[in-house]
Amino acid sequence: MNSLLKRITINPEICHGKPVIRGLRYPVETMLELLSSGLSISEILADYEDLEHEDLLAVLEYAMRLSQVKRIEILPAA
Repeated sequence: MNSLLKRITINPEICHGKPVIRGLRYPVETMLELLSSGLSISEILADYEDLEHEDLLAVLEYAMRLSQVKRIEILPAA
């Protein structure tokens, strides 16, 4: 496993089991929203002092891995 991905943790008792950064209750989803809104890594790090540059790289690595699906199939409605 990529060493960056070790920074992303999943625990059912933290943030309802959503992927977070190092168990710090910062969901990957939230960091992706901040990045996609145009905030730079430096700006996010200034606002979240307990995060590290590698944490945000891990968020991007995690999102990239999730997007690497072979194909998506539409299931018929039940």
